Amino acid sequence: MYAVIESCGKQYKVTEGDVVFFEKLEAEEGKTITFDQVILVSDEGKIQVGNPYVNGVKVEGKVISHGKAKKIIVFKMKAKKNYRRKQGHRQPYTKVEITTIKTTAKKAETAKKTEVAEKVEA
Repeated sequence: MYAVIESCGKQYKVTEGDVVFFEKLEAEEGKTITFDQVILVSDEGKIQVGNPYVNGVKVEGKVISHGKAKKIIVFKMKAKKNYRRKQGHRQPYTKVEITTIKTTAKKAETAKKTEVAEKVEA
């Protein structure tokens, strides 16, 4: 099972257990974050495509850490004008581990399991 989600203006293909680097998100380390802008879900060959998003599907992940990416050099130069500028940049990121992909079918399964468990207990 995999899903394509939209976050920070980019699209990411994720599966359960993946570790993904997103643009910096406003979430504390160790907290759970929910992505509800799911564009596509594939579950055992059944593909659901949203218009623009799939209804009832959410992807949950746990924030592992925040950090900065490797430094890149931005160099500007204009020939024959003695204009040169050198600048470095480190893009901040958030490292997220994808824990679950919740679909409407999974919600129905968990509801049935809890009903069966309640009947057994009664």
